[in-house]
Amino acid sequence: MSLYSILNLAAFGGLLFIVHMAGRNNSSLARRVFTGMLLGLAFGFVLQLLYGSGTAVMTETLNWTNLVGDSYVRLLRMIIMPLILVTMIAAVLKMDAIASLGKIGGSVIGMLVLTTAIAALIGIAVTLVTGLTAEGMVAGAREAARVEVLEGRLDTVVSRLSLPDIIAGFIPTNIFADLTEARDNSIIAVVIFGILSGIAALLVCRDKPELRNSIHGFIDAAQAVVMQLVRMVMSLTPYGILALMTYVVASSNAQDILNLIGFVLASYVAIALMFGVHGLFVMSTGTSPVSYFRKIWPVLSFAFASRSSAATIPLTVKAQIEELKVASPIANMAASFGATIGQNGCAGIYPAMLAVMVAPTVGVDPTAPMFIISLVAIIAISSFGIAGVGGGATFAALVVLPAMGLPITIVALLISIEPLIDMGRTALNVSGAITSGVVSNKLLSLPAEEGSVVESASS
Repeated sequence: MSLYSILNLAAFGGLLFIVHMAGRNNSSLARRVFTGMLLGLAFGFVLQLLYGSGTAVMTETLNWTNLVGDSYVRLLRMIIMPLILVTMIAAVLKMDAIASLGKIGGSVIGMLVLTTAIAALIGIAVTLVTGLTAEGMVAGAREAARVEVLEGRLDTVVSRLSLPDIIAGFIPTNIFADLTEARDNSIIAVVIFGILSGIAALLVCRDKPELRNSIHGFIDAAQAVVMQLVRMVMSLTPYGILALMTYVVASSNAQDILNLIGFVLASYVAIALMFGVHGLFVMSTGTSPVSYFRKIWPVLSFAFASRSSAATIPLTVKAQIEELKVASPIANMAASFGATIGQNGCAGIYPAMLAVMVAPTVGVDPTAPMFIISLVAIIAISSFGIAGVGGGATFAALVVLPAMGLPITIVALLISIEPLIDMGRTALNVSGAITSGVVSNKLLSLPAEEGSVVESASS
């Protein structure tokens, strides 16, 4: 290891110590996360300024600093499936009416699709107002290679997204495999298994009352253990954010960003507007948008830095239940479904902006009412199918663009700045999931005791 790398790591260790000392002053998690984010931004910028992207010193330094961030993300992913399974069983077990599950699922999914359609409209409007177009974009060697890969995978993606295949793919055939996230839609499969297991436990309690205390005691104990594990991992969030932000900033290519800065800025304008829509939905439930965003700030910060909606699920569930007082079954469904269905940023804004940018290059008027209506409808419908494949926004674009009769080349042309925009999109996806939980909780007005399952386990 070179001397410069050792010095960089020593400085990184000092930043970790600063974050640790901030936690000893009884400061809130949100404040410590913000501290970690600022330090990561500053340290990543200094590394980029001193060494530049791709240098030996930079690569060696990031390999070690990212050990902290990567380990944190792995710990979060480790608890996703146990959290979903145990809390879904507990949530159903505490419900008196099985029919309520259908109402919860319908409300959550309806909100996710509705907000995705609104996100698509915002993406269309921002692109038209800013005058963004794909005309004149030049594809380099890297982008040309990416086009070939995407075109090769297009037929496979489309064939996997037929409606019967999507529905069938949600149903688990081997729950043990799905618990290891062996499939792209394993999360939904585990949710379904958890619901069915909860219903079975509820029916056993009714048929054999003598087993009720044993079943409830076992599930409550399992949930208490899982939630304690969640709190342990969440306490590491400021350190993980510091490492993740360092990696993101230090590994970004400044020239690529400057070349496509117009699309970056327009994307974040659309994302900011959609956050405002979330605030309006939350305000309609009687909750202050300022209070709402303050409470979910640590969750959004991690989603922004990690670019993983799935890895954010444990934080999303905990924030809804403990900070926003959302009923447990609603919180779990909103977090789980929101990570795979109706993603406002990846499945809403992104494909809508690309479609409007590409349309003029093939002689299509992006301002035509029928074009806009068709685009929004296709985006809303395809947002279900994105759960069946990995790749998020890229695959959303691969579904929407061909469905509109548009070329997919632009997806490859934007590869250089994809990570930078994806951070904001992921945070928006998570906010959309939480918003669907808050609104559904207000609409359904579940009794307080149904939302106390995880609260009691975490008290």
